Amino acid sequence: MAAGAAARRDQGGEKRILCVGLVCLDIISVVEAYPAEDSDTRCVSQRWQRGGNASNSCTVLSLLGAPCAFMGSLAAGHAADFVLADLRRYGVDVGHVVPQPGGCLPASVVIASASRGTRTILHAHGNLPDVTARDFERVDLSQYKWIHWEARNAAEQAEMMRRVERYNGARPPAERVRTSVEVEKPREELLPLMGLGHVVFISKDLAQHFGYRSAPEALRGLHSRVQPGATLICAWAEEGADALGPGGELVHSDAFPPETLVDTLGAGDTFNAAVIFALSAGRSLQDALTFGCRIAGRKCGIQGYDGIV
Repeated sequence: MAAGAAARRDQGGEKRILCVGLVCLDIISVVEAYPAEDSDTRCVSQRWQRGGNASNSCTVLSLLGAPCAFMGSLAAGHAADFVLADLRRYGVDVGHVVPQPGGCLPASVVIASASRGTRTILHAHGNLPDVTARDFERVDLSQYKWIHWEARNAAEQAEMMRRVERYNGARPPAERVRTSVEVEKPREELLPLMGLGHVVFISKDLAQHFGYRSAPEALRGLHSRVQPGATLICAWAEEGADALGPGGELVHSDAFPPETLVDTLGAGDTFNAAVIFALSAGRSLQDALTFGCRIAGRKCGIQGYDGIV
């Protein structure tokens, strides 16, 4: 129902949210406990699920009722047909998917422990090229109110973000596109993207890579890397999330853990999407942070995403 509502609003002219990044196939094996090496373990269940940070965030945005679109590379084949059909099933616009003649669809084998709620991921890249700044030139920016990037091919994505800034510079404030970027992996070439987004999400892994021991410490330490007036956000698992706002104010939300921890795969993507949803609707940073933690907590209590709202 939520995806249908999003599609109806999209037809009515509401500007959309675009997520740029990865779509892949997740092959998820649920086991009672993580297996020992060189053992033979029976699964509780196994399923195929569409994955990828940007792709997952689109799922959540659609379930929350936001008209949204996905932009990413897609190889040919049965797995690609599966993920494309699933994007459409959630009402996500796939007009900006870029077909790639070479390479294979990236895939992740996920081992999910039912007893602990953990997920262990083995990812195969598939040698699939990421979308380029030239691909992004075909995006009609006037159709979007927010564009979010999952940091990947940084040089190309930086040019995409600069294109949005040039567009914004020629538009009145009400017509400008807000931008956000998620920097999850501690790779040096991704860090310059932190200086280009209006909202910047950094991961706990990235913060710990720099030696920070808490989200507030990481936000203060890395704030010099973002542009003036930007918002920097860091989620810290069971400790909730913190944000440093445009005026330097520190905002915190506690976590909202489910009664039973079921599935943490995609919890971070869920948090990002919920925060973007709230901020794009004009809610305060505090409200958006709390909403993000609340929706991410609901997601951890269910398999997949259906049922988070």
